Amino acid sequence: MTAENEPGQAHEREATTMTSTSQNAAGNGGPLDGAVVAVAGAAGPAGRATLLRLAEAGATVVAADADAERLASAVDAARFAHGGATVTGDTVDLLDVTATREWAARTEKEFGRVDGLVHLVGGWRGSSGFAETDLADWDALHALLVRTVQHTSLAFQGPLERSGHGRFLLVSAAGASKPTAGNAAYSAAKAAAEAWTLALGDAFRKAGGEAGPPAAAAILVVKALVNDQMRAERPKAKFAGFTDVTDLADAIAGTWYKPTEEVNGHRLWLTSQP
Repeated sequence: MTAENEPGQAHEREATTMTSTSQNAAGNGGPLDGAVVAVAGAAGPAGRATLLRLAEAGATVVAADADAERLASAVDAARFAHGGATVTGDTVDLLDVTATREWAARTEKEFGRVDGLVHLVGGWRGSSGFAETDLADWDALHALLVRTVQHTSLAFQGPLERSGHGRFLLVSAAGASKPTAGNAAYSAAKAAAEAWTLALGDAFRKAGGEAGPPAAAAILVVKALVNDQMRAERPKAKFAGFTDVTDLADAIAGTWYKPTEEVNGHRLWLTSQP
């Protein structure tokens, strides 16, 4: 299981971006001050940026990844940048539904609440054309991009509803809405993950009735992600249309600054719509 948008092949990998509406700093009494937010796939560049941003906003951040060494580095970086912030790391196999449910239950029990689940688990496989598609790629992407969404959403639905202002946030790619011949498996997996997330949003809507949804499930759509390491490795590249991971992190935090009903069940486009 890989974290969102690792360096290399970024033009095809996990895509997510969004302009921030948040100007919050830690301890200012904003909606994330004291919130408890779980981040799945937290060890990659997007995960590191998200941990930093959430910690800055005053949240308690519960990070998970399958790579223990990289996760520890990301957690330490967030703690160091924001002294006093509570940032924890947990090695979790999100392909194991029981382990995922245990992570959700453990988080709620330890911290008393769960106000968010940010899904940053990613991966990409493609081919030179449609006819060359290897169905083994579908099997791998289904596990990474769909099954982990299913497991985390089922595990965290209850805690997020109990929060009263919970957020389930999926990072997706514009290609899910406009697939290309060489990205059939990837685009189909992303589209499936989006549909699943929107179904969770409908569950939140029904749970709230006339009072409005108690939590929101939303999709952040980008073309691709970029970070400082990628720019250093390819100084002449323009990365046109890419979203910086720090901007993605701002966008993630910004969803708590909007009314829940305005977030729930929506695709939040951080790039041009196809």
